[in-house]
Amino acid sequence: MKPGDRPDSPFNARTMLLITAIGALAFIAMLVLGAYAPDLRSGRNGGSHALSNAATGFSGLVRLARDTDRNPLIVRVVPDLKNEDLAVITPQDATADLTKILATRGPRATLVVLPKWLTSADESHPGWVRVRGLDFPQDPEGVLAPDVKLKIARSKGHGEALVNSEPALPGAVHFLAPAVVQTISGSGIQPMITTPNGATVLGRVGTRNLYVLSDPDLLNNHGMGNEVQARSALALLDFLNSTDAEGVLFDVTANGLGRSRSPLKLAFDPPFLGVTLIIFAAMLLAAWQALARFGPVRRPERAIAFGKAALVDNSAALVRKAGREAHLGSRYVDVIRDRAIALFRLPPTISSDDLAARLETMNPQRSFASAAHDAAGAHTRDELLGAAQSLNQWIKEVQQ
Repeated sequence: MKPGDRPDSPFNARTMLLITAIGALAFIAMLVLGAYAPDLRSGRNGGSHALSNAATGFSGLVRLARDTDRNPLIVRVVPDLKNEDLAVITPQDATADLTKILATRGPRATLVVLPKWLTSADESHPGWVRVRGLDFPQDPEGVLAPDVKLKIARSKGHGEALVNSEPALPGAVHFLAPAVVQTISGSGIQPMITTPNGATVLGRVGTRNLYVLSDPDLLNNHGMGNEVQARSALALLDFLNSTDAEGVLFDVTANGLGRSRSPLKLAFDPPFLGVTLIIFAAMLLAAWQALARFGPVRRPERAIAFGKAALVDNSAALVRKAGREAHLGSRYVDVIRDRAIALFRLPPTISSDDLAARLETMNPQRSFASAAHDAAGAHTRDELLGAAQSLNQWIKEVQQ
């Protein structure tokens, strides 16, 4: 570096603009991610819900329904359950509050799949689980409590065919018993699918369109590994669905994966997206105006100016505000007379009469006495201005 050279500053204009732009983009990205974060949750937490890839999850059934054009929809907002489509509810345990969900569903077809297994996360495979054993019976029994009281029982299964006790069930519904069969019993539960010894696996609650599947292994990812179970699962969904249905709803709000309606998200959804883009464009224009000046800098004027001109202007403004302008005529006559004496070097001892006669003879075309009389007798500002202009013109003509 040569002597006198300055090192380049890291805070030059280009660097600061780049930092500002990156900060603005990061802020916008944070707002967008904050608005859509609930929708971006993959749900691969090993839970027993429609987004889970674990053995106890139901993503396999969702994928199978999608591949067979049954239009599955993952529901993250409870009001979206107000639909004629069949809703599949898969609570993780008895702590899930289904009151609002069931009230929203009303008389519409709803299938509640009870929990069965105790699991823990598989550290070597994210999204997978290790089965620790059967869940405590109190968990599945309390899912619909206190409205519907259930009693859970478990027995060993050997792959035998379950019995369709509901005559309307199609022959395609042909489930096989899993290794451990979980069954339900309770007042008002009408059996639809049972074990060979008559224990209920799928039951209907009274005359309502509310169905309870006691054993999740018939529909979860583990069960979808069996072709017979998969075909039966699709046939069961079709049977339970409404005749006016257009798809199948898979609820995840009961598993803590729901979202609330966010005002922030509204800003990025039509029709409010247009307003957001307009505001953003206005901010860009304001930033551009702040960075690029249009025209030279306009310096502010002083409240009190410098110099004799400012003193004269201030004095004139004071006289004008006091309304005494018309009374200055005789003073202006004296100023013009003194200027003429100094300009033409008249003797200071000259009398007033001789001075008036001498001034009168200096300009035959314009009378000094007449102009002086008009100025001294002025009553308005316009009269004074006309007389003063006449006196000023008189002395200019004499100088020529």
